[in-house]
Amino acid sequence: MTQSTTRRSAPLTRQGGRRPTRGQVSYWWYLAPIAIGFTGIVLVPFMANIGFSLFKWKGGLAPFRWYGLGNYLDLMQDEQFWLAFRNSLFMVVAIVVIPTAIGILLAAMLFDYLGRKFGTKVATFLRATYYLPQILPIAVAGFIWSWILDPANGSINTFLRSIGISDGPDWLGSPDLAIYSVMAMLVWLQIGYPVVVFMAALSRVDPELYEAAALDGAGWWRQFSAITMPTIRPEMFIVVLTATVAALKVFAPILILTGGGPEGSTIVPSYYAYRNFFELSQVGYGSTIATVMSLVIFVVAAALLWWQRRTEHA
Repeated sequence: MTQSTTRRSAPLTRQGGRRPTRGQVSYWWYLAPIAIGFTGIVLVPFMANIGFSLFKWKGGLAPFRWYGLGNYLDLMQDEQFWLAFRNSLFMVVAIVVIPTAIGILLAAMLFDYLGRKFGTKVATFLRATYYLPQILPIAVAGFIWSWILDPANGSINTFLRSIGISDGPDWLGSPDLAIYSVMAMLVWLQIGYPVVVFMAALSRVDPELYEAAALDGAGWWRQFSAITMPTIRPEMFIVVLTATVAALKVFAPILILTGGGPEGSTIVPSYYAYRNFFELSQVGYGSTIATVMSLVIFVVAAALLWWQRRTEHA
């Protein structure tokens, strides 16, 4: 019996390639629920949104009027939109930059110092404390901060009066201060997320690396920059990516705290789209804002992923 008759090879196609086996074909069925969900929840609404953006439509039974790219041209000349887009940069600072920087330091302190000196229970308790704002309903967090920032009976102005400053600022009513007040709330809300992620990343570091560095005379900062930072770099990309997307989609804190005011100083693109959809009955224009911001988020996410791959290869 020859060797060719004893071997059993997969059947070949006419082009010479192997046909997929039964197991390989059935594997794709596991992706069907994801494909159906993505199509129904993301792709179809997004395509419909693009279609609405090409019309002037007030919603409901109002007639559609073809407008082509007119909504997009109007948007490029809309000062309110550019103000909202500029405020998105403040949201990125409040949700991405400040919490990530503080989160790295807090995670390193909890893991490297407090965890070793006082035990893991203390570090775990503090980690849960930092993460607590993340699990609060956003409405509850918004009302808490509305009370904290209240100019008459808020805790901040009450403290200022106790130290002799009787005329405290109107934190949410001043166009110059409102955006920074919202940023303070967002930092408080977000800071627990990077702490939890970075502490989980630090748990995989070999303690012998820190011991060897300490024996070589490296201080805490040197160990932090040479061991901690390179170790948590993949998690940093994850935190920056997810937080950046969240910052560009901020809506509920603006709705609860300021409603886009005063004088439009805290309006953001998502809230501006909401106003056009439901308050001004300009569905086509609101769809245009939502479409443009979706594309911006996609480009930013793609750029961050490309940067991550390039850094990993380097």
